Amino acid sequence: MTPAAISPVGIRFENIDKRYGGLYALRRVSLEIAAGECVVLAGRNGSGKTTLLRIAARLVRPSSGSITFLDKKNGAITAASQTGFVAHATMVYDELTAEENLLLFAELLGIAEPAARTETLLAEVGLTDRRKSLVRTFSRGMRQRMAISRALLNEPSVLLLDEPATGLDPQGMSWLAGSLRQMRDAGRTVLMSLHGESEISALATRAVRLEAGSVIADTQTGASLPSILTFAGA
Repeated sequence: MTPAAISPVGIRFENIDKRYGGLYALRRVSLEIAAGECVVLAGRNGSGKTTLLRIAARLVRPSSGSITFLDKKNGAITAASQTGFVAHATMVYDELTAEENLLLFAELLGIAEPAARTETLLAEVGLTDRRKSLVRTFSRGMRQRMAISRALLNEPSVLLLDEPATGLDPQGMSWLAGSLRQMRDAGRTVLMSLHGESEISALATRAVRLEAGSVIADTQTGASLPSILTFAGA
């Protein structure tokens, strides 16, 4: 993947609570993610990882607290044009081709020269030969490549990934690890949830563990990366 020039952007979560009725998904979460960091969110299912990522993606509003995106040059910025999100669901249309999917989302996002951007991304994720194939004919790994290419359409400074290795075979895992390494090295801020240690977790510059919606460990404050990831995979 050929990295584009990136304007470094960080994320600040301040006292984030998220309640669903009487149930807390997140409790007083405060984190500062520096521009260019590659941070893993670890924890058991239900610990709050997905909720925090969806708040960062502006798909969910916190019940209280605030989230701020920080450009090194300009201070606080609007997040919409700066973030790309890969969820559990691939968020692409089965009855469209790979090319049609990316063209549609590029036009919705107001991408300049959508055809050229689509062609570039299909090449980068290794799907040029399947550009005219319906997505419903794709393997889970190919769908994941589509999801990542969709998230990269607007060349985001911040990439949010919820269990990005789900369903990938070893070849797909290696491709994802290589792609994430290039994104990290290009200056993108990466925040992703993972289970356990892997080729992908090895890219992390930092790990944060959540339990019952609260931050209980952070390598920035002395916890070790292996201990956080091993606990999360238990």
